[in-house]
Amino acid sequence: MIRKFIAAGVLFAAMSAPALADPIEGNWKTKSGETAAISSCGSDYCVQLKTGKHAGKRIGKMSGSNGSYSGTITDPAKDKTYSGSASLSGSTLKMKGCVMGILCRSENWSRM
Repeated sequence: MIRKFIAAGVLFAAMSAPALADPIEGNWKTKSGETAAISSCGSDYCVQLKTGKHAGKRIGKMSGSNGSYSGTITDPAKDKTYSGSASLSGSTLKMKGCVMGILCRSENWSRM
């Protein structure tokens, strides 16, 4: 009887626990000091500026997991979109945008 009660409690706890967010999700401080929010959008992750001159603009869309992501990233000042990637290490997100795969620029964002 006690085993059944414990098993039912464990099952209930597992069913009621919220799904864990991917580590990339959250608010990030960009190199220029603005806040970018990364959140789930369908099966991908969307990057949207929350502060600064371009607040509200979506500047990226990535897919991936476990600290390695790829997709597109937009420079909001130039309004140009590049192939992009992101790699997560602790509270640092290394963002990289490339033109033709060879001309690349990287910057580190920090978790807020």
